[in-house]
Amino acid sequence: MGLKLRVLLSFGICFSCSLTCNGVEGESIPRSNLSKATTRKTTYSEKHGVKSILSEDGDIIDCVDIYKQPAFEHPVLRNHTIQMTPTNLLNIENNTMKKMFEHTKKEDILMTTTSQLWQKSGSCPKGTIPIRRVQKRFLQVHGYGRKKPRNQTIILKDPRNSLANHSVAVVLTQGYSYSGAKTDIKVWTPYVEKEDEYSTSHVLIQNGDVDDFEIVETGWAVNPSVYGDHETRLYVYWTADGSIKTGCFDMTCPGFVQVSHEVALGAAIYPISNPKGLPYQITVYIYKDPKSGNWWMNYGESINVGYWPGELFVLLKHHGLMVKWGGEVYSTRVKTHPHTGTFMGNGNTPSPIFENCGTMKRMRVEQNSEPLMIPEWSDTIVDEYRCYDTLYEVDYVDDPIFYYGGPGRSPWCP
Repeated sequence: MGLKLRVLLSFGICFSCSLTCNGVEGESIPRSNLSKATTRKTTYSEKHGVKSILSEDGDIIDCVDIYKQPAFEHPVLRNHTIQMTPTNLLNIENNTMKKMFEHTKKEDILMTTTSQLWQKSGSCPKGTIPIRRVQKRFLQVHGYGRKKPRNQTIILKDPRNSLANHSVAVVLTQGYSYSGAKTDIKVWTPYVEKEDEYSTSHVLIQNGDVDDFEIVETGWAVNPSVYGDHETRLYVYWTADGSIKTGCFDMTCPGFVQVSHEVALGAAIYPISNPKGLPYQITVYIYKDPKSGNWWMNYGESINVGYWPGELFVLLKHHGLMVKWGGEVYSTRVKTHPHTGTFMGNGNTPSPIFENCGTMKRMRVEQNSEPLMIPEWSDTIVDEYRCYDTLYEVDYVDDPIFYYGGPGRSPWCP
């Protein structure tokens, strides 16, 4: 055997060992993705990971000991005891709601809950949690993972309105104390024009005023500034001060406590809805544990992913005062000209025909500790109706449906 061949074989063995001996497993991955994936790391998840999984999209998922997750780096959580399961499992909707869904339309039955792409390549063992490894280039970015704070207001002292550089099209309900909110969200991959912009579809619970609000939020997002690409990803978000100094997406800062070994926050959702194919959705549910005071996030009506501890908040420690469902676009070019071309929903203006737009169904709240119910009162809030609009079907229907979205820059939104 020639020297050159022996060297090549030796290199191949070492390269293969670097993927298996160091705990990275996965299916056959294109080499172009391998070089991209191996540049992604976060000191924390690598340090505490007991196993790593290489996803088809190039993500690396580190399986981290549940007791060594980032949440416990937060000053108020240093001595926190993990709540492994909620005190009460999912609140069951009342009999009226059950009967209502017995008559669900056939096309709604075909609306299938999605999974995550990384799950095709492996799984994390019980006793660990999956954490998506952050790209190295983001590690030194100041305020990484946190939304831009409210440094300007659009309409003074009206907490219903969004931040500067944010454009929303949402349904809002208020007037009670809220301990939970739930919805089915159709999953799309909206076009995001620039790397510092994002588009989300979400449900959130809020307390506080226009300058110093607290929120817990979940849904899907295309957010290159956090995830480094334009994939649609499951996310959670929180803040205790209007995103000035606290809060972040997923586990990019200490705060959210994860207990599930099945779902990775920030991981790509798969498959995605296609106008010519099947529709796909995620079902997300935020609810407050009546005994611990923690805010739980449930995915797919079966997986309690984790929770935001009540200790993180002052006002949400007790209850929420507002619930919002809908879309949000962040860009420095919203509410100005030329407008951003970033989509909300899938870029189409709201229409019930084939539901080829941002769509939310089964919007529910828990108010005054009652079971899940359709909101008694609701209103739509649109920052830029020529750019992103809403259509809320609430009259003469058994169950309200919310359509939202738009293309951003267009002849009607120059």
